[in-house]
Amino acid sequence: MNSEMGKWIIGAGLVIVGIGLGIYFLGDKLNWLGRLPGDIRVERENFSFYFPVTSMILISIIVSLLLRLVHYLGR
Repeated sequence: MNSEMGKWIIGAGLVIVGIGLGIYFLGDKLNWLGRLPGDIRVERENFSFYFPVTSMILISIIVSLLLRLVHYLGR
């Protein structure tokens, strides 16, 4: 292993810690996430199915914008 791999592992750990802190401190304020129009929810007596289509698209857009910003600032 080289030092570049160590930097990537540290970076991934910091991202995971950041996500965990965000969920811990903002968890009660993000309860709308997963209940957006377009999220598929089917609930029956012995069966439930949940597929958050709109929420996943929104998260994908936010992550893409953040990655573009990091890439732009890293130049």
